Amino acid sequence: MKTLLVTGSSGLIGSEVCIYFAEQGYIVHGIDNNQRAVFFGPQGDTRWNQKRLENVTKHFHHHEIDIRDRTGICERLSKIKPNAIIHAAAQPSHDLAARIPFDDFDTNAVGTLNLLEAARQTCPESPFIHMSTNKVYGDAPNHIPLKELDTRWDYDDPAYKHGISETFTIDQSKHSLFGASKVAADIMVQEYGRYFDMPTCCLRGGCLTGPNHSGVELHGFLSYLIKCNMEGRTYTIYGYKGKQVRDNIHALDVARFMWAFVQSPRCGEVYNLGGGKNNSCSILEAFDLAAQYSNKKMQYTYTDQNREGDHICYYSDLRKMKSHYPNWDITKTLEDTFAEIVASWQKRLI
Repeated sequence: MKTLLVTGSSGLIGSEVCIYFAEQGYIVHGIDNNQRAVFFGPQGDTRWNQKRLENVTKHFHHHEIDIRDRTGICERLSKIKPNAIIHAAAQPSHDLAARIPFDDFDTNAVGTLNLLEAARQTCPESPFIHMSTNKVYGDAPNHIPLKELDTRWDYDDPAYKHGISETFTIDQSKHSLFGASKVAADIMVQEYGRYFDMPTCCLRGGCLTGPNHSGVELHGFLSYLIKCNMEGRTYTIYGYKGKQVRDNIHALDVARFMWAFVQSPRCGEVYNLGGGKNNSCSILEAFDLAAQYSNKKMQYTYTDQNREGDHICYYSDLRKMKSHYPNWDITKTLEDTFAEIVASWQKRLI
């Protein structure tokens, strides 16, 4: 049987990938040390997801390792020699990064380098997929002319009618420290692919979401918003009139693309992985959808101060992904995703 190594295996994407590849017959080794609970406190705890994986996933093996542990990572990969590696572990909040810059950089940049070098030494032929972020573009998308609609902002330049493509600049913009550490990791993954001819790719995710997200205010847009709605908690909108737009992609569709890449890998590739325009919504639009599926009115407050480096409007141009992997497409609609997240929180909040 083939083996898969997944970092951040107890997180949203990691856990979905573990289950998906296990269903395809892989032995799955998950690396996770519940660092999300350290970053975000008890509400970020992912032990429940680790237990779920151990209960429902055949041939799953959990390893309690920090990706910053260079020796531990190298030893583990040398023993497993996985047929594929999916790197989904990260410090994921651009707000939090400013308070913990060393932890952020050591986790996102150095941790990625630890994995890349361990892979080069032990299994350089194995596809290496890095879960990057659209924050590598910094706030440059905010320089695109915008038009204000009733409930959202949208691009007012026909060149971006399909969204942001992979050729978009990452220079001369404010990234947040999180964005900068992810840029470092992103470039290193590309370089290992090109310099050492390794099958690597960076997936520059939009809003990755789904029912198994431990959403908190600093990370996990839809999960946290829906949780607030269901608990009757007040949600804070930070600037842009609540019309800022994100494209949302269900974790299952992320796992499906990773599977496609592993079956036909390329060297040093980059893809903008989001829901695209059809799966985009503003905060105000998300309020209405949450209420539709929970039957609860959204409680919120507004402050004019936007988050540093926050995107006013962002959705991914998926044409490159679809041209390279024509059998892949979005299968989970925005409405599907809202319904699943509401159902998940209904179970967890009992």
